[in-house]
Amino acid sequence: KLKFIQHLLSIIAAIYIFLVRITSNIEIINLKIPKNYWDNRKPFILAFWHSQLMMISFTWTNKYKINIIASNHSDGRFGALVGRFFKLNNIPRSSKNSNASLKIIYKLVKNNEYIGITPDGPRGPKEKVSAGIIKLASSLEIPIIPCGYWSNRNFQLNSWDRFLITLPFSKCYFVWSDPINIEKEIQNNNISEQQIILEERLNQITQEAKKLSNK
Repeated sequence: KLKFIQHLLSIIAAIYIFLVRITSNIEIINLKIPKNYWDNRKPFILAFWHSQLMMISFTWTNKYKINIIASNHSDGRFGALVGRFFKLNNIPRSSKNSNASLKIIYKLVKNNEYIGITPDGPRGPKEKVSAGIIKLASSLEIPIIPCGYWSNRNFQLNSWDRFLITLPFSKCYFVWSDPINIEKEIQNNNISEQQIILEERLNQITQEAKKLSNK
């Protein structure tokens, strides 16, 4: 019964997101940055804040899917159900068996697929980059490309991440940033440095998207 309700709610959520999409104006800034990778079939890690997940598929203007690393928490499972209707493929992340997720990720990257990570997920703290994304980029030897989002008509849920719900008839902006290249076999003291760089970049482009959408 619970599964049925989750599936039903995911369909309702997907219909709402489609409604927002068809009634809103979406602008993408610096699209040439990811396009260069898509055109040359070069993999990268898309990084964005967890609160911006609702609309993220609309910055992905190509035929490939974003393979999103999601938690096995109820919100992660629900997100995976909604993502089926868009270009999001869910990679379940298990706290008990992280190697299983890593094997899937390595295989995807070997096949020149793209990975999506919310570096403050699955449970926060909000807008704080965890070390995981830096270690993964170092291990995979692929860059991290941050993307920020905002809309002029929205409200935020009272959740740990202040999840952003965009309303229909919005002005929406995505802002892509330059790739962040992480050295292979990165040392611990450099990991925290790269966490700060990514965090600042994500906050900067989110602020830029906010300014543009509120013009």
